[in-house]
Amino acid sequence: MSRSLSVTKSKKPAAPASTGAPGTSKTAGTVAGDGKADALSSLAPLLRVRPVFDTLCRFGQQWASGHAPERDGWVPFHLVTRGSCVIDVAGMGSHALTAGDIALLPHGGAHVVRGADTPASLRQTANLRSYATSTVTVKTNIEGEAATELICGRLQFELAQQNLVLAALPAIIVLRAADGAGAGNSTAGRPQQMMMTIRDELVTALPGAAAIANDLASALMVMVLRLHIAEQNMGQGLLGLLSQRQAARTVIALIEQPEKSWTLDELADLAGASRATLVRLFQKTAGMAPLEFLTDLRLNLARNKLAGGDQSMAEIAAAIGYQSESAFSRAFSRHFGTAPSSLRPGAVTS
Repeated sequence: MSRSLSVTKSKKPAAPASTGAPGTSKTAGTVAGDGKADALSSLAPLLRVRPVFDTLCRFGQQWASGHAPERDGWVPFHLVTRGSCVIDVAGMGSHALTAGDIALLPHGGAHVVRGADTPASLRQTANLRSYATSTVTVKTNIEGEAATELICGRLQFELAQQNLVLAALPAIIVLRAADGAGAGNSTAGRPQQMMMTIRDELVTALPGAAAIANDLASALMVMVLRLHIAEQNMGQGLLGLLSQRQAARTVIALIEQPEKSWTLDELADLAGASRATLVRLFQKTAGMAPLEFLTDLRLNLARNKLAGGDQSMAEIAAAIGYQSESAFSRAFSRHFGTAPSSLRPGAVTS
């Protein structure tokens, strides 16, 4: 089962130290006033998403809905607006969901959503029919009031670099309606309020409903990530580095321009720290030096691109800063213990 998420108050980021032309990043993000980076504000350009609402599901008893793995950069989500259900994620077990819960699958893995009392072996829903409204496709197996209702959709990330951020997240994030209840926190319940507003917009289908629902879904994505990061305490790795002012400036620059031939001096200048200080910070938080961290980021990005299957090996190598396909292949094999070609869709492994 997934762990509960604690709710924290958001922090207002201070203005960046310097600015560049639109589309450039000279400062690698904003910084919070207490000395820690506001990681999500820093990552905002990399977290732009286009929501797609696939279905509004209204089910009675004994139903199951299977979802195949998504293409690279697509993140499925399920918003439970009524009743209860179970989501089975390949390799991650089962997670019970109730009204107000939100499930997000950052890696786009295969999964099945089914009724709370539906056997896991069921893969089809009897008497299932669908019809389209002006805002969403409705799927149902009943005539009257639904026992369970869900909004199912996907988030398409606009920039390929975001896969590095997604790779740092677990296969499934569950935000539960009960989290933060009674804690006296003013942010408790906001995601659920937003979710119900999305549902109302899709159902009423008034003029402008689709645009409102899309904007709310984008904001909801960032809110869910904020709550997840707060629960994890951002202690180690990529998210840990993003929680610290000097490291965050460096990491954002590396994510935005993984192909650049960065030097340690350039990264230290971005961080506003000495070379030795920056190295110690990366070693303590990520267990590796800044340039080693860059190699790890590059090769993880390449792994995601390979799984997507859209680019040639030479194009992937150039996109992450390798001068030749052979140099990239050698580095990839050393890092992951397998040739990059083995990750291509349909590749046969021995």
